[in-house]
Amino acid sequence: MRSVKHLPLHWLILLGMAAGIVFGMLAVVFGWHGFTADWIQPLGTIFIRLLKLIAIPLIIVSLINGVAGLNDVAKLSRMGLKTVAMYLITTVVAVSIGLVVVNIIQPGSYLSETKSAEFRDKYAAAITDKVVEKQGPLQFLVDLVPENIVGAMSSNTNMLQVIFFALLFGIALISLPSEKTTSVKQLFDSLNEVIMSMIHLIMRTAPLGVFALIAGLTTQVAGDNLGETMQLFGTLGMYSLSVVIGLVLMIFVVYPLLIKFLSGRSPLAFLKAMMPAQLLAFSTSSSAATLPLTMECCEENLGLKKEVTSFVLPLGATVNMDGTSLYQAVAAVFLAQIYGMDLGLSDQLTIILTATLASIGSAAVPGAGLIMLVIVLNSVGVPTEGIALIFAVDRPLDMLRTVVNVTGDAVVATVVQKKSR
Repeated sequence: MRSVKHLPLHWLILLGMAAGIVFGMLAVVFGWHGFTADWIQPLGTIFIRLLKLIAIPLIIVSLINGVAGLNDVAKLSRMGLKTVAMYLITTVVAVSIGLVVVNIIQPGSYLSETKSAEFRDKYAAAITDKVVEKQGPLQFLVDLVPENIVGAMSSNTNMLQVIFFALLFGIALISLPSEKTTSVKQLFDSLNEVIMSMIHLIMRTAPLGVFALIAGLTTQVAGDNLGETMQLFGTLGMYSLSVVIGLVLMIFVVYPLLIKFLSGRSPLAFLKAMMPAQLLAFSTSSSAATLPLTMECCEENLGLKKEVTSFVLPLGATVNMDGTSLYQAVAAVFLAQIYGMDLGLSDQLTIILTATLASIGSAAVPGAGLIMLVIVLNSVGVPTEGIALIFAVDRPLDMLRTVVNVTGDAVVATVVQKKSR
């Protein structure tokens, strides 16, 4: 019988999740809330910080290495166009699926008119007014260019600016004669090896980190005052079901079809290869934190080339948020239904456009989708106060949609490699 330490990483992570749920339930039964918060949950926080610590160095080094490995700007532009096009297509498909599901299920209709009126009165002041500044049409390009690269690297929310710098550096590198850049390329090759070694060290702590994260989450959810939530349980349950159905369709229908017909691979083998990254994504709710393992799964389990993964995946962790976009579409229509608003075809087309663009600027960290949801709601005139209602179920849905985000990145990387031959 195989010992625990020799089990594959995804089984160890799964065991950590199961142990975390069991411990969290025991903590609720025996009143270990304080012990869990003081002695268990910090271990999960440390694990998340370790993953975030390596995210920026990984993106810079891997992107520069990836661009340098393409040898010429023409090859870079071809791969870049294919990557961006695939990301936009999958995002639009995800938003469209979300809109179809939420319009069929109509989760907002499960709340009675009386309860709907109570909700509007109760949550009117629950959210502090969040003013989204009116910006020009090219503001997203302005935000893409950092004023200071050191400042951009100081926060994981500025991933796009870091990617811009890394791409510019890589393009400059391959634009110069090779004899002048040999030492620089060797330096980044060596840095890449060091960072990969750091990632392997960090991933050894993954089962323990996942255990601590899930234990803390289970204790918090079960320890909250559920009386108010229970009054809206049916409506929130249908809303959650709408999101989950959309996410399941992406994982088990859309992505397998893309893998089968655009890459020629077995969808089942693909999902099995990505299981470790999917489990970590579920535990951390962060595409950026999962990026090191996503790259490892794509290279070692799927056999993708480093020049593809080092370009496509860091870009995807920032700009490709299929699960987040789908959730935003469902949430916007759900809240409109709660408020008794009828969103027509033009409004829902606006949601598709806004959710797609918002996903590009959404930080690859837990809870970022809620922030971007404000923009989507404002685009169709739905009051942002309603966000308070979906706070109660956002965390588990965030975990699920991150799985879709990470899987979508790997799907695009697999297709881009096939189409780049």
